[in-house]
Amino acid sequence: MKYLHSMIRVNNLKESMRFYCELLGQKLQSKKDLDDCTLYFLAEYEGAPEIELTDNWEKPKEPYKTGNTFGHFAFSTDDMEAFVQKVKDMGYELMYGEPFNLDLKNEDGSVSVKRIAFLKDPDGNEIEVIYKG
Repeated sequence: MKYLHSMIRVNNLKESMRFYCELLGQKLQSKKDLDDCTLYFLAEYEGAPEIELTDNWEKPKEPYKTGNTFGHFAFSTDDMEAFVQKVKDMGYELMYGEPFNLDLKNEDGSVSVKRIAFLKDPDGNEIEVIYKG
């Protein structure tokens, strides 16, 4: 089996496309119209697992809310400082103020240190960005 995509419903397609494409570097891979919505499949490159943004043509009166079982999407960056600057330049805010180090205990007892940051997409979904230097 191959993992294909995760789907999220969006309240404002334009803002969500700006966030995922301009900030996170995803590219529109395909677009499909159904009877009641349009699906936008985004990925870093063709063949990579995708994020499906579902733009329902009729929106509920109350904006969509993230359920309590979903945690976050994770992305990596080669340059955390440049990413943080881009977040600020585009008018978004990091959760928890600034990137921070997270100590991960490995099975062999060693510790790996990851530099991470969190922010939210326009619909409130959490995004983790991990420095892969």
